[in-house]
Amino acid sequence: MQLNDLKPAEGAKKARKRLGRGNSSGTGTTAGRGYKGQLSRSGGGKGAGFEGGQQPLAMRLPKLPGFKNRNRVEYAPVNVARLDAYFEDGDTVDAEALVAKGIIKYDTTPVKVLGDGELAKKLTVKVDKVSASAKAKIEAAGGKVELPC
Repeated sequence: MQLNDLKPAEGAKKARKRLGRGNSSGTGTTAGRGYKGQLSRSGGGKGAGFEGGQQPLAMRLPKLPGFKNRNRVEYAPVNVARLDAYFEDGDTVDAEALVAKGIIKYDTTPVKVLGDGELAKKLTVKVDKVSASAKAKIEAAGGKVELPC
């Protein structure tokens, strides 16, 4: 016996019903769809998710999960390690200086200094926010923090 000798059992395969092929076929005229009505038309019937005219579930639910606070302020984070790398001793750190050094993109962006890394230079920091650890490191290095700018 070879693979090309295999055949399905007698009566296992049944030809599909060919609709709308004349009255003598038994499925002519209305092709099993009945007479008038939505389901007799081409493309007829209700779409997926139709709930009988009631507002569908997909439209009752909110588009996105959660809640977006429209008053949220997004700060550009800058770590003290970057201030140590980019600024000289005695420099003033503000939005304009950060843009000039290429640390942030726009001087209108609110800036928050974070305390990751070490700082060994005396800097005057004039930004929107400073974390407690960053403030401690700036003051320990002899610098000062002026809030808000």
